[in-house]
Amino acid sequence: MDLTYTLISLLNGLSTGLLLFMLASGLTLIFSMMGVLNFAHASFYMLGAYVAYTISLQLGFWWGLVLAPPLVGALGAVFERYALRRVHKFGHVPELLITFGLSYIILELVQIVWGRSAVPFSQPAVLEGPLFTILDSRSLGLGFAWGSPPEACRTVADMICTQFPAFRAFGMGVAVLMLIAVWLLLTRTRIGLVIQAALTHPHMVEALGHNVPRVFMMVFGGGTALAALAGVIGGALRVTEPSMSLQVGAVVFAIIVIGGMGSLAGAFVASLALGVIESFAIGSDLSMMDLFHTLNLGVTHETFGYAIYSVKISQVASILPFLLLVLILIFRPKGLLGTREG
Repeated sequence: MDLTYTLISLLNGLSTGLLLFMLASGLTLIFSMMGVLNFAHASFYMLGAYVAYTISLQLGFWWGLVLAPPLVGALGAVFERYALRRVHKFGHVPELLITFGLSYIILELVQIVWGRSAVPFSQPAVLEGPLFTILDSRSLGLGFAWGSPPEACRTVADMICTQFPAFRAFGMGVAVLMLIAVWLLLTRTRIGLVIQAALTHPHMVEALGHNVPRVFMMVFGGGTALAALAGVIGGALRVTEPSMSLQVGAVVFAIIVIGGMGSLAGAFVASLALGVIESFAIGSDLSMMDLFHTLNLGVTHETFGYAIYSVKISQVASILPFLLLVLILIFRPKGLLGTREG
């Protein structure tokens, strides 16, 4: 396998995986604390991108990155206080229904306010262009250059130059900082200790004078703020449009099931794994039959027919997360690092 292709596919996969983890971490925290599968979580991701876009029109991208997550997180906290908390006592089905309804409300409001077409939410000028360029030449070998492609990319005939965008690298850095911040908050602060105690012994925490419903509200707001942060990065990196929540909504639920329900570490591992798998699958020119032969499965074109024989792996890349989800549910229902069965 070509080394340049491997490096770029790995970096792109890690970038996608870290973006998915930013989104999945908030949903994992909410579920582990409250037992609520928030069907509107991807809608808060979309809302974060649109709010950041609106702020950036007046104040620039950086203010949008700073202000959009807490604003969306405040909306999430208000929803938990005045809507979700009222149905929490009735069980999981009403919780699912109210968050499912909220996702449609947010979608319609976004389309009313910002329209049905994509908005021009762009990356900051300082992060436009490549962070580095990988130089690959049969005559000169493999090289590396920071910033824009060097002169050799234009003068050497057999030189292949592959760029890695600076903003994609910035998004990876934001995700890593977010992971460190959440870990420090949960393990090294008094608030984190109260949150972890409220997870397992809510009545004891309440007896010690802490307001457990307020803790739940803070966690729900914090989870939606993390989704909005992912939306700011994802919206500027990809496209900010009303369907962006649908593109990641199902995948993020697959991540928390594969990683283990309520496991933040499991969500991290599953996010990176799915990101890397999807990246290599998209760039692959192998067919499904080539894959069967590589794995020595003894499958021929008569087994499934000529249709499967000719299908490229890149054509089925989008369903690979759900194929892995099915396998996990069959062979390890509690997930990779989870403790809950199912």
